[in-house]
Formats: sequence, structure tokens, C-alpha cells
Amino acid sequence: MKLVVLGLSLSSSWGNGHATTFRALLKSFAARGHEILFLERDVPWYANNRDLPNPGWCELAFYSDLEDLKRFTAAVAGADAVLVGSYVPEGVAVGRWAQETARGVVAFYDIDTPVTLAKLERGDYEYLAPEVIPGFDVYFSFTGGPTLDRLMERYGSPAARALYCSVDAEAYAPLPVPKRWDLSYLGTYSIDRQPTLDRLLLEPARRAPELRFVVAGPQYPDDIVWPANVERLHHVPPADHPAFYAASRFTLNVTREDMIRAGYSPSVRLFEAAACATPIVSDIWDGIDTLLEPGREIILASSADEVLDVLRRPAAEGEIGEQARRRILAAHTAAHRAETLETELVAAMERGSAVATSVLSPPP
Repeated sequence: MKLVVLGLSLSSSWGNGHATTFRALLKSFAARGHEILFLERDVPWYANNRDLPNPGWCELAFYSDLEDLKRFTAAVAGADAVLVGSYVPEGVAVGRWAQETARGVVAFYDIDTPVTLAKLERGDYEYLAPEVIPGFDVYFSFTGGPTLDRLMERYGSPAARALYCSVDAEAYAPLPVPKRWDLSYLGTYSIDRQPTLDRLLLEPARRAPELRFVVAGPQYPDDIVWPANVERLHHVPPADHPAFYAASRFTLNVTREDMIRAGYSPSVRLFEAAACATPIVSDIWDGIDTLLEPGREIILASSADEVLDVLRRPAAEGEIGEQARRRILAAHTAAHRAETLETELVAAMERGSAVATSVLSPPP
């Protein structure tokens, strides 16, 4: 299969979770024998922070604007499938162009589904508009559950399918490094995640000065008051994620408000930390128990007291981390997602062929 992907970024993981998601998925997709071209808008904030400028398993090319994107008309027209991602700059126009240009299947990959739907509800069509959705043969969603029905029934998607994020099992594994922190958090600043981060990490840090904490990620405002026992790392590149998790007794998973409301919206960090056998303390949302079993494979918490109870519990982490790793490797690796992507794209091709046959066939 020849696949063209128009995504937010593959080259840079700075300030976004899209790059690591695309890397894991597309690397495994290429391993299944497929040919991939990734087209990325050339913007300065990613150009200045590229940590994968030359992936060996797909072709990566950059375009400067919509007019420059037309250099790839032949590639898009000749592809078996085209995948447009969420948060692509001028994404509505990019999606329309892909639908008008491609002769094969055209799909949308929403790595931000609850955020996307909230934006649509308030008329914010930054990268997707309601009238474009029916033109995508498949709507791949980071969110499963009832959201898939909503995409088909309300927005006219012909096929909405869950395609959760995943983990590259070859890149993320346990490492024998000394523990530096009792609780870590890895994530770009988000205003709607910050209250949970304050409640489940900063408040425990304030109450327990003898424990060690770390918050890693860019774009945190300068006016945040960090407790003295909270270390700040402004960026941890993906290559260093396993060592970061290995140095953590526990790591925190924090979910955006829109994703909590929708449920069934796991973060890529959840899969990556679990693959490293680092036990996860998470906020609570519908569907999390379908991925990891609370109390056995993940710890759910809603207050600073609950977090501190976990951190002060002697030798509680080892078995939980190992159980989570086994679960993730059995069902949630990039190889599993690549197989799903392939299966659904082929199914969309078959649906298109059936429709074409019915249109072209003469009546009996």
C-alpha cells in the first residue's frame, strides 16, 4: 500500500504528542511492507527543534503553504490511501484538497477527538469543519466508546473507528537506572490540565518535602510557584523517555478536560510509561478500566491524600508496573495499531469498490 500522511509533525516532538504517536504507528505500518510519504508543514517552532529529521522507515517532506503543497499532487493522487491528521495548519483546506485530489481512500486521524468536537460545537473550525467530515472514508479517532456513534450519527462520518495511541515496544522498555524521583509528570503545559497537576503532584510535594518530584515539558508559565522538591525539565526528547520513566518510582497521568468528559481517551504517555513498567497514578475517566485494571495495573487517584498514601506505601510499585507492561504488550503496541490501520483502510477500499461496482453495473 502507498500511504500519504498529512500530519502536524513527524520531525519534532517539541510541544506536541503527535510526533511520537505518528512515529510509533507509521514505523510499524512500514514494517508490514507499506510505503509511506509524510508531508509536514514547515514551521519555525518545529524546524528549530527537530529530533527526527530523517526517519529511515518513511519519506519525510516539508511544504511551506497550501500552494507549495500542490507539488505533491501526483503523490496524493496516486496513493492507495491518504491520511489527514488533526491540528494540521489550515486543516480544512488541506482536507478538502486531499478529498478532491486523491483517487484512493481518504481518512482523517483525530489525535484530539474530544477537543475537536468541543471546537466544532462552538463553531471553531481551526482544522476541521462539519461539512468536510462526510468526505473522509474513515474517521480514525483517539477516542472510542459513544463518541464513535456521535461522529457517524451527528456528523455523517461513513465509518468512525477507534485508533488509540500506542507505544513502540522496541523503544520503550524497563531500564536499570537509579530512582531519582518518587513521582514524575511528563507533558506540555495545558491550562485545563494544570489544576489536576496542582492537586495530584504539586500539593503532595508541598505536603511531603522529604519526597522528590519532577515536571518535564515546555511552555509552563513563569508565574507558577514550584515547590523546592519539584525539579523542572523543560524538554525530554523521546529517546530519553524510557530513562525518565525508569528513574521514577511512579509517574502521573493527567487528562485534558474535554477528554475526561468524552472518556475513552487514553494519552500516549499512559502506554509509554506502562511499557517501561513504571507504575502509573492517573486521574479518573470513563473507559480507563477497559485499558488497565485499577488497583492491579494502574492506580486511580482524585486527591493529594490518595497520592501520598500511594507514595508512602512500602514497595507497592513493582508488581503494578509489571502487570501494566504485560497488558500493554499484549494489546496496545504500535504493531497492534498498525494492523488495525491496515485492516480499516482495506475495508474502506472494499466499500468504495462495492459502491463503484453498484453504480457501474447495468440494471437487471
